[in-house]
Amino acid sequence: MNAHQDRWPEPELVIFDCDGVLVDSEKIAVRIDAKMLAELGWPMSEDEVVERFVGRSYADMEQAIGAYLGSPLPEGWHEPYRGLYREAFERELTPVDGVVTALDALTLPSCVASSTSHEGLRHTLGLTGLYERFAGRIFSASEVARGKPAPDLFLHAARSLGAEPRRCVVVEDSRYGVEAARSAGMRAFGYCGGLTPAEWLEGPDTVVFDDMRDLVRLIQG
Repeated sequence: MNAHQDRWPEPELVIFDCDGVLVDSEKIAVRIDAKMLAELGWPMSEDEVVERFVGRSYADMEQAIGAYLGSPLPEGWHEPYRGLYREAFERELTPVDGVVTALDALTLPSCVASSTSHEGLRHTLGLTGLYERFAGRIFSASEVARGKPAPDLFLHAARSLGAEPRRCVVVEDSRYGVEAARSAGMRAFGYCGGLTPAEWLEGPDTVVFDDMRDLVRLIQG
């Protein structure tokens, strides 16, 4: 869709989400999320997991599970599952198709701003050979009061790197991430080449696309 690019100034910072944008982790994580939720007593299809949780922080997910079950989850509840994610990522994780080509072509400064913890980001970006591209410019929702869809994380990233929000563009693959970008006053590029349907990303000030190889052309013209 047309994002009315003529009303936006030239961008000076590209903010990338990580899961589903840089690393092709969503399919793996959603499969394990569905298994975990069923074992905890909240059966949910993979499509329902995508709709409810993709783009949200682990803390948000934990709170939602506790609310559904009627009591907070016990300390250490997630430990049996941590290894499942790690092992699956080590076996299966790759960069998102076309993203390395896009990063090689991008001439603007860039960073990562993700709902994932710093430990998780080091692991997944490291496994896919992308960590060094962003080292020192990686931001996690653990650093801010509110995760996506609140704008806090993207504003924190922009402020930390000295960029005006209106001169930032955000590359996201979840409805919560796109909503956060809009709330931050940033132009969004919604990637629908993974699990998220295009219609979940469409809206004001948003370009929806399905091939990472097109990203630089869309951003830089």
